[in-house]
Amino acid sequence: MSEVTAGESSGSVVRRMLLGSQLRRLRESRGITREAAGYSIRASESKISRMELGRVSFKSRDVEDLLTLYGVTDEAERVALLSLAKEANLAGWWHSYSDVLPGWFQTYVGLEGAASLIRVYEVQFVNGLLQTEAYAHAVVARGMKGASKADIERRVALRLERQKLLIAERAPRFHCVLDEAALRRPYGDREVMRGQIQHLIDISERPNVTLQVMPFSFGGHSGESGAFTMLRFPESDLSDVVYVEQLTGALYLDKPEEVGQYERVVSELQSDSPNPADSRDLLRGLLQLT
Repeated sequence: MSEVTAGESSGSVVRRMLLGSQLRRLRESRGITREAAGYSIRASESKISRMELGRVSFKSRDVEDLLTLYGVTDEAERVALLSLAKEANLAGWWHSYSDVLPGWFQTYVGLEGAASLIRVYEVQFVNGLLQTEAYAHAVVARGMKGASKADIERRVALRLERQKLLIAERAPRFHCVLDEAALRRPYGDREVMRGQIQHLIDISERPNVTLQVMPFSFGGHSGESGAFTMLRFPESDLSDVVYVEQLTGALYLDKPEEVGQYERVVSELQSDSPNPADSRDLLRGLLQLT
């Protein structure tokens, strides 16, 4: 996979979000309900909602009909929005892993690849973008009991492909707070854990990576709701998105009041955790004990 292909395919997700937000603004400016908009393209209200959130692909005919309904008659504006719809339908590189990739996670991979800032809090295991191949294999094998060896290898390969993001020419800023529990809970044997901790020490030296460890000694903290990821995009008219993974799906939160609560939590976690240098010292201490 070339860097250009990765950027273009990740960008298609952002284009869907941009087009969706523009269609929403046009609809609201005309005082048209989602139900009425859906009726005009022979679709449901929920379909319009998914389109405006950038969660589905766009048919040119649907976009044309909506633009007509919303009173967009300027030919240049129509052409620009229809071109955006066409670009938004480009398949991402991750679609080749669709045999082992849940549909609800495909959206996340696209958003992750398009983000300029990724902030995460993890408590169960090391974040996927920071995992070594051996550690990732242990995590995937544990989570996919009964899966074939080939499927496990494909899932690990996908995770390693995602990690190229952090060393790309236009790498996002990545700020991770790891609960000490994620480091104390062994996945794989002793050598796997030693390799993983050393990798964390090494990658935390990268200029775009900030890694902090929330130690047991701090006691209770603001991350009580569990793991989550916050994504920010370079496009100014896109809101931050909070990704919360569940057992059989995921939540994508972008309402300002919801994002604001997670913003407060991640800021407190960053403030309460030891700074990156002290966190590296903590990792070195754990390495000696492992």
